[in-house]
Amino acid sequence: MAAIQNSLKVALRKRMKEVLSCLTPEIIARQSEAVTERVLRNEAFRQAQRVSIYLSTSNELDTTAIIREMFRLEKMVFVPTYQGTKMKMVRLRDMNEYEGLPLTKWNIKQPDFKDSREDAMTNGHGIDLFIVPGVAFTRSGDRMGHGMGYYDKYLKQHAEKYPHKKTTIMALALNEQIVSNEELPMEDHDVRLNCVITENA
Repeated sequence: MAAIQNSLKVALRKRMKEVLSCLTPEIIARQSEAVTERVLRNEAFRQAQRVSIYLSTSNELDTTAIIREMFRLEKMVFVPTYQGTKMKMVRLRDMNEYEGLPLTKWNIKQPDFKDSREDAMTNGHGIDLFIVPGVAFTRSGDRMGHGMGYYDKYLKQHAEKYPHKKTTIMALALNEQIVSNEELPMEDHDVRLNCVITENA
């Protein structure tokens, strides 16, 4: 069964890559602006003090305006950094720090894994709201990532480390990334989302 599901995911990833590569920067910018407004009005976002957010690539919804607003609202901003199979969420202090982050070979801003920064897994507080990336989503909260399992693994570890914490998991999606439940098979290790925010819903 898993092999069938995996082949469906491989096909869906390939199709999504083609769909997203056809989107113009103007389309992504328009949807990003609408989604940003929805996020800023979202109750889970407004209540959250410690927020984990991904640093977007050019063919994802742009998270920069949300990050800027989080600093203005004096929220604690945590972003992912990767090394091999490991991912951790580390704190950024302000927009200057964000602007100065080095770029990875994939052209994504990322703090150095070895930097000594506050780490959400070891700071005793964890994360209130995760804003996660992905390749495809369903309206009912299914998510397909890039296939490395970073977020599924991290979210499980976070839940084990902070079992009494009520954490919200939110995804931001371009309209083109929403698929039907039949198209996106979920596996046991896949973490479900609390909400998916798009331009219109």
